[in-house]
Amino acid sequence: MQFQAVYYEPDALSYPLGKQLKQQYSALTWHSIESHNAISQMRRQPNAAFASMKRNLIIGVRKTHRYTENQKISDYLVPYTSSGCTAICLYCYLVCHYNKCAYLRLFVNREQMLQKLCRFSQKTAKPAVYEIGSNSDLLLENTVTHNLEWTISLFAKSGRGQITFPTKFDMVEPLLPLHHQGKTIFRMSINPERIIRTIELGTSPLFKRLAALQKMYDAGYPCGILIAPVILLPDWETQYEQLITQLADILPSKLKSKLTVEVIFMTYSYIHRMINRDAFPDAPELYDPTLMSGRGPGKYYYHGEQRRRAELFLSQQLAQKMPESKLLYMC
Repeated sequence: MQFQAVYYEPDALSYPLGKQLKQQYSALTWHSIESHNAISQMRRQPNAAFASMKRNLIIGVRKTHRYTENQKISDYLVPYTSSGCTAICLYCYLVCHYNKCAYLRLFVNREQMLQKLCRFSQKTAKPAVYEIGSNSDLLLENTVTHNLEWTISLFAKSGRGQITFPTKFDMVEPLLPLHHQGKTIFRMSINPERIIRTIELGTSPLFKRLAALQKMYDAGYPCGILIAPVILLPDWETQYEQLITQLADILPSKLKSKLTVEVIFMTYSYIHRMINRDAFPDAPELYDPTLMSGRGPGKYYYHGEQRRRAELFLSQQLAQKMPESKLLYMC
């Protein structure tokens, strides 16, 4: 990744990873900041600068370590080594929380975070699953820090249960030779190729994502897919029928029989609309007032008969074309 500048908390440079990143990006301009959460010179940027802001790297120390119980594929959501991303998915839920500040933030106190995770995992009543990638794309982050390789290897030795993360990228080669002991669940997020090209900007194309999924399965990782987020564009039935047909045709039967499937519908927001209008005026319009209603402050979600019809359609398509795979939930 080509960054244009680095914004850093001075305390971050006292950690081994902080020192490594300082050397790694020594040619860039470094700006000292008080907090990775409050970079005033970035917050004042206009919406139109959103894409260029994504080219800044933020380095800090994570202070929040509270685990949140989860009832989906994982038992707990775990704050981990990064937040935000360099890709530009026009619906990214982090924009709802951070507005224009959904850029890549790296947290250098990784030893503290992994030690807590391993200790916590040893104390639960039964082995649990920990989602470590809910705030970032850890496979993308790994190209900068190698944190994911480090985490998988050490959790295999000292952790109990499993860790998991989703990704929209295909750079899995560093993970393939690791001794993961089946303790890492790899989940690939997918969408129709036209949505990837026009809405999930800067991410890997579908064929590369599916190839990466196959490689991880061959390397012994438990695997899953997320059809996410489902976006009800005017031709959504054709697009998602074609996508599920591709999965059924391309993925081998052994992989499909072990595959978990999650289906998540898009949540959009007023903030997205304002940023996308100014930064990406030629992008598809994702807000449809005939299909969406409000939920929470400034957020929109699909509702009513069209939502029910989409859920039924996707369930039937998966049941018909990929009966070997296990649909975990649809939300």
